[in-house]
Amino acid sequence: MALEFSTLADVHAHGFDTVIDVRSPAEFAEDHIPGAINLPVLDNEERARVGTIYVQESPFLARKLGAALVFRNAANHIEHHLRHHEGGWRPLVYCWRGGQRSGSFAWMLQQIGWRAQMVSGGYRSYRRLVKRYLYDEPLPHRLVLLDGETGSAKTELLRVLQANGVQVLDLEALANHRGSLLGARPGGQPSQKAFEGALARALCALDPREPTVVEAESSKVGARILPPALWNAMKLARRIKIIAPLEARCEYLVQAYDDVLSNHDQLMSRLDMLRRIRGHDTVDNWAALSLAGQKYELTRALITEHYDPAYFKSSKAPVALVRMERLDETGLDKAAARIEWLINHFISLRPSRSVR
Repeated sequence: MALEFSTLADVHAHGFDTVIDVRSPAEFAEDHIPGAINLPVLDNEERARVGTIYVQESPFLARKLGAALVFRNAANHIEHHLRHHEGGWRPLVYCWRGGQRSGSFAWMLQQIGWRAQMVSGGYRSYRRLVKRYLYDEPLPHRLVLLDGETGSAKTELLRVLQANGVQVLDLEALANHRGSLLGARPGGQPSQKAFEGALARALCALDPREPTVVEAESSKVGARILPPALWNAMKLARRIKIIAPLEARCEYLVQAYDDVLSNHDQLMSRLDMLRRIRGHDTVDNWAALSLAGQKYELTRALITEHYDPAYFKSSKAPVALVRMERLDETGLDKAAARIEWLINHFISLRPSRSVR
């Protein structure tokens, strides 16, 4: 018997002890059902080998080889990775489309006595739900955008607001990117599919009746694209703009981006992409400041000569302003309290108007 998911809520509240993805490591790395572990019944090379035989030689030969590999690998997983489970263990198994890979593995687990089930339609059924949620239907969430110039500590404010019990959606954390030219983080970004899966899960965990604060972004966070449902909701959302002095923003960015500012070669590999926009003389001056180790002066130049002009060119009118003289813990707490008041007493009580 196969389990069929009707909604993403079904996926996130499946009730099984373990979710097992039996696809190849490459398939799993691109995206998988949240919380799943990978116990491949065909590794990357084996899957490619079976597929080649299927196309170039014979479907029968491919199935025969595939069956031998699947059962051999499944036996290895049972002996080494699953041996600690007791008789009442309930695993949920899936592959690409709910076919032979998951069917064979689930059958073996059932023969042992474990209460295993497979996902009807496999990973594809889950992916269709994510796509429908983020591409085909409007989001019911009441978003409030936290806007402001580069270095105004918006990400830190999200953390303070969340700690105070306000619903937040941290897109930069989900995309593993700080959302600017210099925003790359260790480990790189997830795939687009994995980003969308994590985004859908985060949205499903939020109460749509309560306002949700999200940092104002462009339509991309690094290389990851915001799906249409979220982007449309963000365009309709009201904005609270954070205003902070240039000096405070520079000091904040010197600390927040110290990893990038301390690596001259890495920094210039990114800034060189701005030569066509800002000119060779400007970028050469940035390079000189970087080589001299003048992080504050470099940060100030980047803000005034690149980030602020780009921000003002694309900025939209906010419905409220929150001024911060300092970007330390005290300043963040005061700003967060003001934002909460605005959300509870003004912004969240007014219906959004359509964006044209």
